[in-house]
Amino acid sequence: MSADIVVAPNDGSYMIDGYELVCGLEVHVELATATKLFSASANRFGDDPNTHIDPVTLGLPGALPVLNRHAVELAMRIGLALNCTVQPSTFHRKNYFYPDMPKAYQISQYDQPINIDGWLELPGGKRIGVERAHLEEDTGKSTHVGGTGGRIHGSDHSLIDFNRAGVPLVEIVGRPDIASPDEAKQYVTELRQILVAVGASDAKMEEGSMRCDANVSVRKPGSPLGTRCEIKNVNSVRSLGRAIEYEARRQIALIEAGEKIRQETRHWDETDGRTHTLRTKEDADDYRYFLEPDLVPLDPGAEWIEAVRSALPMLPRERRRRLSDATGAPADGEAVLVVVERGQDDYVLAVAESGADSARALVHVKEAYAEQGARPNVPATDLARMIVMESSGKLTSTQAKTVLAELVANGGGNAEEIAARHGFEAMDTSALEAMVDDAIAAQPDAWAKYCAGEEKAMGALVGAIMKASKGKADGKAVTALLQSKRG
Repeated sequence: MSADIVVAPNDGSYMIDGYELVCGLEVHVELATATKLFSASANRFGDDPNTHIDPVTLGLPGALPVLNRHAVELAMRIGLALNCTVQPSTFHRKNYFYPDMPKAYQISQYDQPINIDGWLELPGGKRIGVERAHLEEDTGKSTHVGGTGGRIHGSDHSLIDFNRAGVPLVEIVGRPDIASPDEAKQYVTELRQILVAVGASDAKMEEGSMRCDANVSVRKPGSPLGTRCEIKNVNSVRSLGRAIEYEARRQIALIEAGEKIRQETRHWDETDGRTHTLRTKEDADDYRYFLEPDLVPLDPGAEWIEAVRSALPMLPRERRRRLSDATGAPADGEAVLVVVERGQDDYVLAVAESGADSARALVHVKEAYAEQGARPNVPATDLARMIVMESSGKLTSTQAKTVLAELVANGGGNAEEIAARHGFEAMDTSALEAMVDDAIAAQPDAWAKYCAGEEKAMGALVGAIMKASKGKADGKAVTALLQSKRG
């Protein structure tokens, strides 16, 4: 966050004690390739330690890297999905020592990354800039034994697993346009959906295939950018929001006490809900970058780039807009967000194409299909028949939920037969009117309040009618009758 970077202004909707939050995220994504970035060793999570290693991974003398073509294509998919320019690029050696870095350097991209100058749109419409999305290899993994919290400090010894070393990564460097913890969570959630949609990664934060670093600073509105601190390797969306807010408040407290913020790298401890110092923040010069002598420049060419672009699937934001147009529900509303995130939007549209009301299909799928995945086990036509029964008044909303639960449990079925087996019959209109009249007569005070404009009073009347009908009355029909009688 140098002073020459343009930062999206805070609209004032999120402030902490009169300070603005300025945040940029760096997200590391492991690519869904069969093999590593520069060798033929398997890229697979969860196997026994140090079973996917080779001379290239370990940097043994004479071993030469060979670039994984599929990893390049996946990197381009990410860049294009994030509205980046895909360009010729070069690989550099990033030099630093850490026990889980077998070569004492990491092959990465420095001043000529493959993807530059893009953006990601949040569900609400705000765009977060993407500075670059570059290719690099992952490091190994250290496991610290003894001590507390799995940290190296206080541990008895450490174990090194090089299975992850050399796994292809794309590091997505966002611009400091995030102005609240909620925006940060939205950004990561949206990014994860995009990565899965384009087939670039499984983006499982719990397995480390997607890891997030947050650069956080604070400032008074209109003031220059403050000194940033980096929070490393936050492993859940919930933790990300908590870590950012804590770090912002920590910095504000120091500033208010007359102290200066040190630029440093910090660790988020989920147990105590705090960030802790890891090390002073490195600058690019500290890594002594130089061109990787064993790899030639990478130029995908216009033809390959356009082939990748044309093969991209519909992205989450486009799917949300499509579902919103079909159902009338807001594109950034909970139902649309949840259904698209699950990948169930095509199913909702299929239910609607089978003759069902699309808005009701959306609500039912959102409420009852949490465990169903992108391909629900209930045929779209079966759900559609149930919704048609509900829409025509043959089932109340309560009865519809019972039928739907059985459809989900059985993987489909005949809604009419299920309704008949439960004894669900449409209530005669005259019988329902009589029940409404009885409820009004029995509760004159509630009726008077309702007629006077007190909408809450209707609840008592509806409750009495539903009890009298033993749940068979349609709540919407009851409400309509009460409204018509009120005039």
